[in-house]
Amino acid sequence: MLRDEVAKALKIVQEGGIILYPTDTIWGIGCDATNTEAVKKIYQLKQREESKSMIILLDNDNKLLSYVREVPDIAYDLIEFAENPLTLILSGAKNISPALINADGSIGIRVVKHELCQQLIQRLRKPLVSTSANISGKPSPKNFSEVSPEIIEGVDYVVDLEQHDLQQKKPSTIMKLEADGRFSFIRK
Repeated sequence: MLRDEVAKALKIVQEGGIILYPTDTIWGIGCDATNTEAVKKIYQLKQREESKSMIILLDNDNKLLSYVREVPDIAYDLIEFAENPLTLILSGAKNISPALINADGSIGIRVVKHELCQQLIQRLRKPLVSTSANISGKPSPKNFSEVSPEIIEGVDYVVDLEQHDLQQKKPSTIMKLEADGRFSFIRK
């Protein structure tokens, strides 16, 4: 089942489509983080301003330097020891769609610990965009049952896993981490 869903989602993402999928936090809308056309489809679906960037998911912290110029040493400890899913905003984004990069050159990155996400990213060999599965300004869905029909109908594929899981999930903690190790919380 998992392998089949990874294969189906992978095909859609490789073809420039967008998917609705479960993550280690809330349900997300995703695509290939290097494909600007696909990224723009997500902005349109969410009715979100392109100035509000989205995060990318990696399967492993070894890949951080592929997508940001400089990673403070503390980032690796934060990722390893965080008790809850943690998104780090790091400066010097590179090798991803310009539509994902903040005006200050930063990008939000989460090393995901969800099996579907990890396998999908490994097979894609690129980061996956992740943004909450809601129209901009509306509440984020805490589980699949709260995802609006507008979102479900607007994606190219809905991953057929965890749809009946009614556990109330919440978004990741977001921390902006400066090159010198200073940090601030954006969302706790």
